[in-house]
Amino acid sequence: MNIYNEVLEAQAKFKDVVFPTPLLLSRNLSHEFEADVYLKREDLQVVRSYKIRGAYNKMSSLSESEKKQGIVCASAGNHAQGVAYSCHLLQVNGKIFMPKTTPKQKIKQVKLFGKEFVEVVLTGDTFDDAYSTAVEICTLENKIFIHPFDDAKVIAGQGTVGLEILKDATTPIDYVFVPIGGGGLASGLSTVFKEMSPHTKIIGVEPLGAPSMKTAIENGTNTRLETIDKFVDGAAVKQVGHLNFSICKQNLDDIILVPEGKVCSTILQLYNEEAMVVEPAGALTIAALDFYKDNIKGKNIVCIVSGSNNDIERTAEIKERSLLYEGLKHYFLIQFPQRPGALKEFVNDILGNDDDITYFQFKQKNNKESGPVIVGLELKNKTDIMPIQTKMKEKGFEFHYLNEKEDLFAQLIG
Repeated sequence: MNIYNEVLEAQAKFKDVVFPTPLLLSRNLSHEFEADVYLKREDLQVVRSYKIRGAYNKMSSLSESEKKQGIVCASAGNHAQGVAYSCHLLQVNGKIFMPKTTPKQKIKQVKLFGKEFVEVVLTGDTFDDAYSTAVEICTLENKIFIHPFDDAKVIAGQGTVGLEILKDATTPIDYVFVPIGGGGLASGLSTVFKEMSPHTKIIGVEPLGAPSMKTAIENGTNTRLETIDKFVDGAAVKQVGHLNFSICKQNLDDIILVPEGKVCSTILQLYNEEAMVVEPAGALTIAALDFYKDNIKGKNIVCIVSGSNNDIERTAEIKERSLLYEGLKHYFLIQFPQRPGALKEFVNDILGNDDDITYFQFKQKNNKESGPVIVGLELKNKTDIMPIQTKMKEKGFEFHYLNEKEDLFAQLIG
């Protein structure tokens, strides 16, 4: 199957269903990186992500008898919305499996887009859990499975993003940064660029806690990860698609891994500077620019903003992860002397004027000279942490720095 030809056919189907999204110059990012940085705003798509492209292309290609069978899909959120909207447009009944950890906002949107044509089933903690259950039910109930990425029709639909970029670009594009979860968008887009703009370098971007494509390419085989960080839910899968792997290993020029904390900082930056609300996966490509700034200086850059389905209930976690990454939030387990004035001494003699205690957990123990206290500090300047640790040692406060003890941190704070 020729994926490029499939992409062209997909674009012809999209009239009045999938609307072209703008390619906009970001003046702030362009100034910051001394390059022309354009944002492909798939967050403005009808279901707030590019996923409608692949879902609709696949479902519209089904025969009438297949449509009557009904469909099943698994998704962490965005594919589910694209499938749900396609079910409504094509009047196909669908059963959509999503992890129990899916943000409420995404679940609500799936039901809104699908209306009476979809049933949402929450199962497991990850996409992979939901996927396994969905495949079982699909077989038992003899329905058609709509894969979120490992399908030629889905890949072709996502590839129309590339056609739109090349149509709207007024200058040659040097780099395109594309997020990778299962690899559908990266496969389709890279196929288009290798055909129409082969000089453009395609840079895949994955979260550091879920490097499934990078691991697979480095190993030379489609490797399944044992564990992943689920925070960047739209791009956190344990194994990429087999077709996607075979395409990406040929087409991608590089893959960057971005720490989840950096993604969080980028989400906040985009909200404050660009008035953009993006989900973690939608911020991946912009977060990656910091790790490629020497390469892109003076170049024409496109970042795919893949989606904006963020849940406001995650705001506190996003801020916390950002502060930890930026070195502005620190947690300690401190043995506090159990005597009057100990806390006052800690505040006056150890902390600076701009340091703030944001977390304090203490239980007094009788007949003990000291007791354990968990303290969270938020700083104005990340370099202030060293003087604080030095002063604690000088004043005789025994402590454990929890930021560097991941397991203990997760038990006491997470």
